[in-house]
Amino acid sequence: MSQGVIYGISAVITVGIQLAGFIAAYALRTETFYDILGGLNYLTLAIYAAIAGAANDESLKWMDDPRKIIVTILFGCSRGWLLIFLAWRAHERKGDSRFDEVLGKGGNPPQPLNFFVFWMVQAMWVYLISMPMIFVSSSDVRKPEFSAFDIVWAILFILGVLIEIVADIQKALWVKNGRKGDFCDIGVWAYSRHPNYFGEIFQWWCLWIFSYSSSENFNGGYVDPLWWAGIISPLFTMQILLNMKPTGLCNAEGISLKRYYDKCPERYAHYRESTSILIPMIGYKYVPKFLKRTIFFDFEKYEYRPRSDQSDESIKKDNPSEIRDYGSSLVA
Repeated sequence: MSQGVIYGISAVITVGIQLAGFIAAYALRTETFYDILGGLNYLTLAIYAAIAGAANDESLKWMDDPRKIIVTILFGCSRGWLLIFLAWRAHERKGDSRFDEVLGKGGNPPQPLNFFVFWMVQAMWVYLISMPMIFVSSSDVRKPEFSAFDIVWAILFILGVLIEIVADIQKALWVKNGRKGDFCDIGVWAYSRHPNYFGEIFQWWCLWIFSYSSSENFNGGYVDPLWWAGIISPLFTMQILLNMKPTGLCNAEGISLKRYYDKCPERYAHYRESTSILIPMIGYKYVPKFLKRTIFFDFEKYEYRPRSDQSDESIKKDNPSEIRDYGSSLVA
C-alpha cells in the first residue's frame, strides 16, 4: 500500500469518526465527548498507520524499524496524554460553554450547521497534526539503524511532550489548590507564560524534522513534496495558538489579562516583563524589545488595553475557556 493511499484512508477514517461524533452529539444535545473523540481519533490514526505501513512487502516490519517504533510510541504518549487531560478537564468543568449557543442551551435556537463546523474543524486539526507521523509510519525506507540526526530530534520531540505534560499538571494543581498568588508562576510557568503552548508547538516541529529520514525520495526529503506537506502540522498549530481569537494566546492574553491587572498590577507587570510569553528561558527581561516583538512572539496584539466600555461579565462571556482553563491544548 503506497504512502498516498495510507494518507487518503487516514483522511477517510478521520472524517468518519468526527461525522459519527457530530451525529451522536447533536442527537443527544451534548458536547461531552467532543474533546475525547479528538484524542481517540489521533490514537486510531497512529494504530492504523503503523499496521498499514508494515503491511508493505518492501518495508521493514514495524518491530524492525526504530523510526516507526519511536514515532508511534511518542505520538501515542503525546495524544494519549491529551485524551486523558481533556477527559479530566471536561469532567471538572461539567460542560463546555463554547457549545451552549450552537446546541440551543439557555433558550437559544440550536445551530446544527455551526455545530457541524466544530466537528469538521477538529477533523482537519487531527489530520493535519498527524501528517508527519503518517509519513514515517507509511514509509518504505529501509534504515534499521538510528542516525545521530534521528536521535537528536527524537530527544527534542520527547522534551516537547514532557514540557506540555508537566505544564498541564502544574497548572491543574495550582488551580486545584485555590489559584494561590492570582496567576500561575510555579514550575515551568516561572520561565514561560504559556509553556504548555510552547510544548505543543515545539513537539510538532521536532516530529516534522525527524520525519526527514523516512523520505522515499532518492534525492532526500528536501525534494519530497510529501515530506514538505508535513510542515503544515507545526504551522497549523502555530496559527491556531498564536493567531486565532477563540483559543491560544489571543484568548489567554489581551483583554483576558484584566483580572491580573485589577488584582495585582505591579506583581503581574513584573512577571510579564521578565517572563517569556512562549519559549522557556532565563533572563527574558534583558531581551531587547524589538526581539521580543519578533522572534520571541511577544507581539503587541497580546498587550492588555483597558476598555472602559467592557465589564467583567462581558470579558468572562467572551473568554469562558480561559477563565476556567486548566492548561493545555489547541481546543482550550
